[in-house]
Amino acid sequence: MAPWLSSGLVYASGLALTAGSITLLYIVTRTFNFAVASMATIGFYVAYSGVTLYGGLPYLYYPLVLIIGAITGVVCYYGLNRPLLYRKAAETTLMMSTLGYDLILLSVIQMYADFLTHSYKLFPRRVTMSLFDFELFGERAAAFILPIIAIAFLTILHIFLTKTKFGIAMRATIENPTLAGASGINSDRVYLVSWIISGGMAALGGSFIAMAMTGTPVMGMFIIPLMFAGAILGGLGNIYGGILGGMVIGLTEFAGVFILAQNFGPWVLGYRMGIPLFIMAATLLVFPRGLSGIPLAKIIRNLFRRKRGARA
Repeated sequence: MAPWLSSGLVYASGLALTAGSITLLYIVTRTFNFAVASMATIGFYVAYSGVTLYGGLPYLYYPLVLIIGAITGVVCYYGLNRPLLYRKAAETTLMMSTLGYDLILLSVIQMYADFLTHSYKLFPRRVTMSLFDFELFGERAAAFILPIIAIAFLTILHIFLTKTKFGIAMRATIENPTLAGASGINSDRVYLVSWIISGGMAALGGSFIAMAMTGTPVMGMFIIPLMFAGAILGGLGNIYGGILGGMVIGLTEFAGVFILAQNFGPWVLGYRMGIPLFIMAATLLVFPRGLSGIPLAKIIRNLFRRKRGARA
């Protein structure tokens, strides 16, 4: 496996989860969650603390990452989002509240990094989580394990949304909140569960991303443009589109910089983040609704018709 593909799969798996987290919250509560940056960083530090303080592999601590991420989502919902939703706050107000929460979380992360430094003599401000990985089939195990975990998580989420009674209630609230409320669906509970799932996805995605890049207290701040790029590319009205958009953004960033560096030299590395953003902009010019707006069924039907016409 090429090095860019190995790291790209790990990175793209993390971006898929974080972009999906942003999309899920937006379509349920109309909130752009800027706190996803620090939620992702918290997920990285939970895994890092586990392997450095208690030993083992990072994968062992992913259930704890999900729990801690879900707790940060609950705190944000009850502390900020819920009161504002009940006051019919504008979307801009909801967005700015999550930005304030993100700054609070960032301060907590900085203090926690200092705590690890002074109490345990660790170096938590520049962490290479891939050093805690192991080899599998001659490659980094994360290149195989993390995409599988991401796919498994998203499959469970799909089953939850489509096969369970509460998941169907969530979908009904997403499609028509007023009608869902009139039908007896508890929208408050739906919003809470959305924040729980979204917080867990963001934290898990951050722990994945730290396996492909250097983990720092501001890691989330550095990559949040790409998280939102994935969500926007996929289409903000479709959670599966957001997940797909995050995967595309992650892979094109690594593949694009590798191809361009080979052809034009290493100076291209300085423009690494611009590559997926350019692809996002180009895609939206053709499909303004993002990847989820591409009429695949119509395209496939037209292809079959052309084939039949050619045979005739």
